[in-house]
Amino acid sequence: MGRLGAGIGWRPEIADAVERLPGLDWVEVVAENVCPGHLPEALLRLRERGTKIVPHGVSLGLGGADRPDPAKLTALGERAVALGAPLVTEHIAFVRTTSPVLEAGHLLPVPRTRDALDVLCENVRIAQDALPVPLALENIAALFSWPGEEMTEGQFLTELVERTGVRLLVDVANLHTNRVNRGEDPAAVLDAIPLEALAYVHVAGGIERDGVWHDTHAHPVPPVVLDLLAELRSRVDPPGALLERDDDFPAEAELASELAAIRAVVTPGAGTEEDSPARARESVAGQDGGPAGTTGAAGAASTAGAADDGARTRVALGQAALLSALVAGTPVPEGFDRARIRVQARALAAKRADVVAKLAPELPVVLGGRGPYREAFLTYAKGRPMTAGYRRDALDFAEHLLVRDLPADLAARRRLTSWWRERSGARPPHPLVRWARALTGRAA
Repeated sequence: MGRLGAGIGWRPEIADAVERLPGLDWVEVVAENVCPGHLPEALLRLRERGTKIVPHGVSLGLGGADRPDPAKLTALGERAVALGAPLVTEHIAFVRTTSPVLEAGHLLPVPRTRDALDVLCENVRIAQDALPVPLALENIAALFSWPGEEMTEGQFLTELVERTGVRLLVDVANLHTNRVNRGEDPAAVLDAIPLEALAYVHVAGGIERDGVWHDTHAHPVPPVVLDLLAELRSRVDPPGALLERDDDFPAEAELASELAAIRAVVTPGAGTEEDSPARARESVAGQDGGPAGTTGAAGAASTAGAADDGARTRVALGQAALLSALVAGTPVPEGFDRARIRVQARALAAKRADVVAKLAPELPVVLGGRGPYREAFLTYAKGRPMTAGYRRDALDFAEHLLVRDLPADLAARRRLTSWWRERSGARPPHPLVRWARALTGRAA
């Protein structure tokens, strides 16, 4: 796969600045935000000048109880081919349930249990077989822990690699998040996981509020996260390191400064690949005649059987109960920290409102500004869990308002009706239908 070097997450808002960043080796793009046949001109220019581009998926949900969606796998593979990517990446997370049909709109942690690991391993192998390039998986940030876990993070990730041959994308900012929120020791995780499987590293900023670390990707990288990057660098020479920034984008000079700080940590003369602990472990494993830490895709099938239906059912029941509590207001399942689940539920609703506003910026304008829009959306979200993604959510929100004859201002309601009609291709509901839907609590 080769070395990647120092990179940055490519976002349309900073596309021009990214092209001018000195010493930029590669970029990562959110896979779901690009279309293979209509790549942005800025990305095409980067590709033409030899900058490596890696698609980073956020919607597969490989940690979910269901097998991966073949259409989503095909789409991710198409993006890898269109971008000439050396690999694709995703997350160790679940994002939806199918019974009931609910979307989190966010990456949620999987329980570190045997059942969940069996399901994840089978899902990973399905993805590996479908993708045209290697797959790497990222450890995620979490606000809460699952009750009854059977393994540590290090044990879970190590067995995942051993059973599937998948590579790891280690996010050191997420390690810090989990230290604050779940009491986990980042050094212990780094000591335990097979760093010879490392594909690259993520570095990002966040903020702490009321004892909870929020992995915002909208704040500068704090020194504590750079310290963790140095901890990782003391153990292995990472093939690549990437700065993530998704919102509140700073000036170009600040982006360049953050990227330079990351490069200074991972590229000093503090050891070579031949001297790294990972290389030493590979050497010992080779002398013993065993695998060097990872099985490889060809050997993975022989080291782990498929998850049985019972494991998938148990994982599905647990994930459905949790997600229902987070987005549909059902009781919090036994054993979870109720305060943390409330924090997560509020964060999911706030993120949902922010993403819809970004996808449909006309809605806050029609509703009189960010404050009235946010109040109306959060009221809507309490009774309407997301079931089909953010774009559908924007249309459902608009219809939710219209069936209730909102907004009260007639001119604003006409603008909202026009907006909704242009995008939905349908007529607004008849007043009698509006009344019936409002009576039954339906908005679509």
